[in-house]
Amino acid sequence: DRRRDSPAAGSPIQPIIKDVGEIYSRLLDHRPVIQGEIRYFVKEFEEKRGLRELRVLENLKNTIFETNERVLPKCEQAMQDNLSETLKRLQAANAMMHRLQERECEARKLQADKVMAREEKCIADCEEFMKEQQKKRAEVDEEHRKAMERLKEQYSEMEKELAKYASF
Repeated sequence: DRRRDSPAAGSPIQPIIKDVGEIYSRLLDHRPVIQGEIRYFVKEFEEKRGLRELRVLENLKNTIFETNERVLPKCEQAMQDNLSETLKRLQAANAMMHRLQERECEARKLQADKVMAREEKCIADCEEFMKEQQKKRAEVDEEHRKAMERLKEQYSEMEKELAKYASF
């Protein structure tokens, strides 16, 4: 009834309006195409990707289980064995280093004692040498004093003798 009431119901414009509506829905209304693509993508994703993801997750679960049950205990045991062996070696090396340090310390102490003994001996020799030099100096001074006295006496006698001859 309504179409009949509309002014274009019996007119030649009606097919044009219908064609324009069809063109609009085909060219400009993309909702049916997009919805079809979305349905196709979801279907493909659920069928192909979903199974692949399940396989990947299952493989991960198996790998984790195997790692927890087999690999991890083996690694722990190997680590414990190697660490205890390494610890023993390190303790032995530490003990050897400690002994070497003690020997080196003793050798340094002996060397220092020898140096101190040499220094003390050198100081004692130096003091003895200085005392000896003092004695020799005193002897030389004494000899010099005596020689001076002899020379004074000799010169005074020579003066007296000269005085005898000077009266001529």
